[in-house]
Amino acid sequence: MAAKKIQYSVSMRPNPQHEDDPLKAYATIQLTGKYTLDDLAEHMNEHYGTYSKGTFKGIIEDMAVCIRELLLQGYSIQLDNLVTLTPRLRCKGAVSRDEFTAANILSMPVGVRSGRYLKGLRDAAEFEETTTRAIQRATLKAAKAGQTTADWTPEEEPAGDDEP
Repeated sequence: MAAKKIQYSVSMRPNPQHEDDPLKAYATIQLTGKYTLDDLAEHMNEHYGTYSKGTFKGIIEDMAVCIRELLLQGYSIQLDNLVTLTPRLRCKGAVSRDEFTAANILSMPVGVRSGRYLKGLRDAAEFEETTTRAIQRATLKAAKAGQTTADWTPEEEPAGDDEP
Protein backbone atom coordinates (compact mmCIF):
# COMPACT_ATOMS: atom_id res chain seq x y z
CA MET A 1 0.00 0.00 0.00
CA ALA A 2 1.35 3.44 -0.90
CA ALA A 3 2.22 5.74 1.97
CA LYS A 4 -0.52 8.21 2.75
CA LYS A 5 0.28 11.76 3.73
CA ILE A 6 -0.60 12.80 7.25
CA GLN A 7 -3.16 15.60 7.10
CA TYR A 8 -3.09 18.49 9.53
CA SER A 9 -4.96 21.74 9.99
CA VAL A 10 -3.63 24.96 11.50
CA SER A 11 -5.39 27.16 14.03
CA MET A 12 -4.46 30.05 16.28
CA ARG A 13 -4.21 29.03 19.93
CA PRO A 14 -2.56 30.18 23.13
CA ASN A 15 0.71 28.62 24.22
CA PRO A 16 -0.27 26.19 27.02
CA GLN A 17 2.81 27.15 29.06
CA HIS A 18 2.37 30.92 28.51
CA GLU A 19 -1.35 31.59 28.09
CA ASP A 20 -0.88 35.38 28.31
CA ASP A 21 1.37 35.42 25.24
CA PRO A 22 -0.16 36.30 21.86
CA LEU A 23 -1.90 33.50 20.00
CA LYS A 24 0.33 31.43 17.73
CA ALA A 25 -0.38 29.05 14.87
CA TYR A 26 -0.34 25.38 15.88
CA ALA A 27 -0.99 22.25 13.83
CA THR A 28 -3.53 19.60 14.76
CA ILE A 29 -3.39 16.19 13.15
CA GLN A 30 -6.54 15.29 11.24
CA LEU A 31 -6.83 11.59 12.02
CA THR A 32 -7.55 9.25 9.16
CA GLY A 33 -9.56 7.04 11.46
CA LYS A 34 -9.20 4.60 14.32
CA TYR A 35 -8.16 0.98 14.37
CA THR A 36 -9.90 -1.20 16.95
CA LEU A 37 -8.40 -4.42 18.25
CA ASP A 38 -10.46 -6.31 15.65
CA ASP A 39 -9.18 -4.01 12.90
CA LEU A 40 -5.57 -4.43 14.02
CA ALA A 41 -5.94 -8.22 14.20
CA GLU A 42 -7.40 -8.24 10.67
CA HIS A 43 -4.59 -5.99 9.42
CA MET A 44 -1.99 -8.27 10.98
CA ASN A 45 -3.71 -11.28 9.40
CA GLU A 46 -3.42 -9.61 5.98
CA HIS A 47 0.33 -9.23 6.50
CA TYR A 48 1.02 -12.52 8.27
CA GLY A 49 -1.73 -14.89 7.14
CA THR A 50 -0.32 -17.91 8.96
CA TYR A 51 -2.50 -17.09 11.96
CA SER A 52 -6.17 -16.16 12.01
CA LYS A 53 -7.55 -12.78 13.02
CA GLY A 54 -8.90 -14.44 16.16
CA THR A 55 -5.46 -15.78 17.06
CA PHE A 56 -3.91 -12.32 16.72
CA LYS A 57 -6.74 -10.76 18.72
CA GLY A 58 -6.43 -13.35 21.45
CA ILE A 59 -2.68 -12.89 21.71
CA ILE A 60 -3.02 -9.10 21.94
CA GLU A 61 -5.79 -9.32 24.56
CA ASP A 62 -3.83 -11.84 26.64
CA MET A 63 -0.74 -9.66 26.35
CA ALA A 64 -2.72 -6.61 27.59
CA VAL A 65 -3.90 -8.54 30.66
CA CYS A 66 -0.35 -9.64 31.48
CA ILE A 67 1.09 -6.16 30.89
CA ARG A 68 -1.46 -4.67 33.30
CA GLU A 69 -0.61 -7.28 35.93
CA LEU A 70 3.13 -6.59 35.61
CA LEU A 71 2.72 -2.79 35.62
CA LEU A 72 0.70 -3.12 38.84
CA GLN A 73 3.67 -4.99 40.32
CA GLY A 74 5.98 -2.09 39.42
CA TYR A 75 7.67 -3.63 36.38
CA SER A 76 8.65 -1.76 33.24
CA ILE A 77 7.73 -3.68 30.09
CA GLN A 78 10.05 -3.50 27.08
CA LEU A 79 8.37 -4.75 23.93
CA ASP A 80 11.59 -5.07 21.96
CA ASN A 81 11.61 -2.57 19.10
CA LEU A 82 8.03 -1.38 19.63
CA VAL A 83 7.71 0.47 22.97
CA THR A 84 8.73 0.45 26.60
CA LEU A 85 5.85 0.87 29.04
CA THR A 86 6.69 2.23 32.48
CA PRO A 87 4.36 2.83 35.41
CA ARG A 88 4.44 6.44 36.62
CA LEU A 89 2.88 8.26 39.55
CA ARG A 90 0.94 11.53 39.49
CA CYS A 91 0.82 12.95 43.00
CA LYS A 92 -0.58 15.78 45.07
CA GLY A 93 2.30 17.32 46.98
CA ALA A 94 2.48 17.26 50.77
CA VAL A 95 4.06 19.83 53.06
CA SER A 96 6.59 17.29 54.32
CA ARG A 97 7.75 13.73 53.74
CA ASP A 98 6.04 12.70 56.97
CA GLU A 99 2.69 14.04 55.74
CA PHE A 100 2.90 12.27 52.39
CA THR A 101 0.81 9.09 52.24
CA ALA A 102 -0.43 6.81 49.49
CA ALA A 103 -3.59 8.99 49.46
CA ASN A 104 -1.43 11.70 47.82
CA ILE A 105 -1.01 9.46 44.78
CA LEU A 106 -3.72 10.63 42.38
CA SER A 107 -3.19 8.32 39.43
CA MET A 108 -0.81 5.85 37.86
CA PRO A 109 -0.45 6.69 34.18
CA VAL A 110 1.69 4.57 31.90
CA GLY A 111 4.72 6.21 30.33
CA VAL A 112 5.40 5.15 26.75
CA ARG A 113 8.86 5.40 25.20
CA SER A 114 9.11 4.58 21.52
CA GLY A 115 11.25 1.67 20.43
CA ARG A 116 13.25 1.51 17.23
CA TYR A 117 10.23 0.88 14.97
CA LEU A 118 8.36 3.93 16.29
CA LYS A 119 11.28 6.39 16.52
CA GLY A 120 11.83 8.87 13.76
CA LEU A 121 8.21 8.97 12.65
CA ARG A 122 8.48 12.71 11.93
CA ASP A 123 11.34 12.17 9.51
CA ALA A 124 9.56 9.29 7.76
CA ALA A 125 6.18 11.06 7.46
CA GLU A 126 4.90 13.20 4.64
CA PHE A 127 2.51 16.00 5.58
CA GLU A 128 -0.29 17.77 3.79
CA GLU A 129 -2.23 20.76 5.13
CA THR A 130 -6.00 20.48 5.02
CA THR A 131 -9.01 22.19 6.54
CA THR A 132 -10.43 21.30 9.93
CA ARG A 133 -13.08 18.60 10.16
CA ALA A 134 -15.64 21.28 11.17
CA ILE A 135 -14.96 23.20 7.95
CA GLN A 136 -15.15 19.98 5.93
CA ARG A 137 -18.56 19.14 7.49
CA ALA A 138 -19.89 22.67 6.83
CA THR A 139 -18.69 22.56 3.23
CA LEU A 140 -20.26 19.15 2.63
CA LYS A 141 -23.53 20.29 4.22
CA ALA A 142 -23.62 23.36 1.96
CA ALA A 143 -22.79 21.28 -1.14
CA LYS A 144 -25.60 18.81 -0.35
CA ALA A 145 -27.99 21.77 0.03
CA GLY A 146 -26.92 23.06 -3.39
CA GLN A 147 -25.23 26.13 -1.93
CA THR A 148 -22.06 27.54 -3.45
CA THR A 149 -20.76 28.99 -0.18
CA ALA A 150 -20.46 27.57 3.31
CA ASP A 151 -20.58 29.23 6.70
CA TRP A 152 -18.26 27.61 9.18
CA THR A 153 -18.50 30.30 11.83
CA PRO A 154 -18.76 28.50 15.18
CA GLU A 155 -22.25 28.64 16.63
CA GLU A 156 -22.47 30.80 19.74
CA GLU A 157 -23.60 29.25 22.99
CA PRO A 158 -27.10 30.41 24.00
CA ALA A 159 -27.12 33.04 26.74
CA GLY A 160 -28.51 32.13 30.15
CA ASP A 161 -29.14 28.76 31.70
CA ASP A 162 -32.24 27.77 29.75
CA GLU A 163 -30.89 24.45 28.48
CA PRO A 164 -33.37 22.20 26.70
